[in-house]
Amino acid sequence: MFNIEEELKKLPSKPGVYIMHDKDDKIIYVGKAISLKNRVRQYFRKNNKTKRIENMVSLIDHFEYIVTDNESEALILECNLIKKNMPKFNVLLKDDKTYPYIKINTKLEFPNIYLTRRILNDGARYFGPYANSGSAKAMLDFINSKYKIRQCKTFKYKGRACLNYHIKKCSGPCIGKISKEDYRKEINQIISLLEGNTNQIMKELDKDIKEAADKLEFERAAELRDKKYAIQRITEERQKVSNISEHNIDVIGIAKGQTQVCVEIFLIRNSKMIERHHYFFEGLQDESDAEILSSFIKQYYINDVFLPNKIMIKEAIEDKEILEQLLSENSSHKVEIKVPQKGEKLRLVEMAENNAKITIMNKEKEKYSVVNELKEVLKLDKIPRKIEGYDISNLSGQFMVASMCVLKDGELKKNSSRKFKIKTVIGQDDPKCMQEVVKRRLLHSIDNPNGAFGDLPDVIFADGGITQIRATKQAIKELGLSIPVYGMVKDDKHSTRALIDENKNEFELSENLMKVITNFQDNIHDTAINYHRQLRDKQTTHSVLDEIDGIGEAKKKALLKKFKTINNIQNASIEELTEISGITEKLAKSIKQKLSE
Repeated sequence: MFNIEEELKKLPSKPGVYIMHDKDDKIIYVGKAISLKNRVRQYFRKNNKTKRIENMVSLIDHFEYIVTDNESEALILECNLIKKNMPKFNVLLKDDKTYPYIKINTKLEFPNIYLTRRILNDGARYFGPYANSGSAKAMLDFINSKYKIRQCKTFKYKGRACLNYHIKKCSGPCIGKISKEDYRKEINQIISLLEGNTNQIMKELDKDIKEAADKLEFERAAELRDKKYAIQRITEERQKVSNISEHNIDVIGIAKGQTQVCVEIFLIRNSKMIERHHYFFEGLQDESDAEILSSFIKQYYINDVFLPNKIMIKEAIEDKEILEQLLSENSSHKVEIKVPQKGEKLRLVEMAENNAKITIMNKEKEKYSVVNELKEVLKLDKIPRKIEGYDISNLSGQFMVASMCVLKDGELKKNSSRKFKIKTVIGQDDPKCMQEVVKRRLLHSIDNPNGAFGDLPDVIFADGGITQIRATKQAIKELGLSIPVYGMVKDDKHSTRALIDENKNEFELSENLMKVITNFQDNIHDTAINYHRQLRDKQTTHSVLDEIDGIGEAKKKALLKKFKTINNIQNASIEELTEISGITEKLAKSIKQKLSE
């Protein structure tokens, strides 16, 4: 048996990574330390800890650790383990959205140009990220039309050129029609264009448009005009935001809302803001900004090779030096993490922070509009941040199941959905089933508040009328709890009509709130129905085919795929059955005999 107190005494005073496990051996937290002994011991001391850390410590059953040679190795290992295991109590960057870049591999003899979303440390030039793929494609299309750059994926000297050469879309380097020097000049012009130096390009386009118009080639003139507008649009997107001399800067701002933290990042390239991203984190309101920023930077940048020269944040972080060292090694150029104190750079950090505040304010305003309205409509004592809904599904008392879905702050949380098999009710009795399921679910939170079910709900919605409401209230009463209960009733067309209470009072809901409740009820119902069908289908096939010696999962699937139903299998001839791979004449006769019993 793992004795935490004894294991704490064995911890070495060396750098490394510690891994916290719960009683089910699930990894719930990963951290790094300069001294494992000092760091891990801190969690079990009676000092001021955030609510998140207190909850985590209460769930720790055992821990393990990995000793590393230095802090740098520990940081890399920590990041990789967090990414692999996604521990519940770590700050997790879940947004995996990638943005398009234009890539030119300048190390090649005759480089080609193409879009990519993968940034590699291969010495190539990457331009972007672009706000959307449409802008990136517009720029690439313009380049391919203006410059005769090869578009083939691999380059080989050949005896004859491809179609692109013959239609004058390629200069034919594969057949020696252009020198390396002239081809490189074309590439350098494209690089200049992608870096934002568009003045010369615009002059050339204006000249080409005029020449086409003079020759009465109006279609070509219109085409060139559209290309000019595409370049202008891209140029405008890359709006100049400062007079900062550094080429590549990321500016990070942070803001805390009621339930979430927002991290906003500005991407500035060549003194132009080309894009901004924002990320949301839950349950971190008690954490310091420095802690959140440190965790964010680790996950956002640690495996990226296309890094800015500077990362600007509003306050210093603990791992600054070691992070700078690692990021610099990854990017092959110096990366600095700066906390500006004045001037233009401070203004940019403040701008990112203000944008983060606006972003989270708008998000929470939208989110809380639903729960605030519910509070007013139902005359609740507090905002119903967590709402649970239940439904029962069965077929004449057979395959009885229940579903539970969760609305958190007005949003459906699909990962929190649960399915139940009815254990104690015999025969078709939906209210009794509702009572059993609600009681079982609430006991989970009473016995283990930090478990998979989480906190108790603020409100419960039962799919049904008065009898379901009363059954639910009885389950709550038996546990000594007080949770408001309402029924979700449907009209003749099986659409959500209203919310009702035990006294048959109906509550008038706005169009937006009705839409949320309808979607919620549909999800609860679908979850229950799908689970019921799953059990029913499984039982149908199991009770017959799985009892026949020689019939495994593969043969069962093959039989059902060909004959569709058990009756069709029973009525099939021996010859038809033996057409299935693996079914011999002897096995076919056995199937016929078993199904006829």
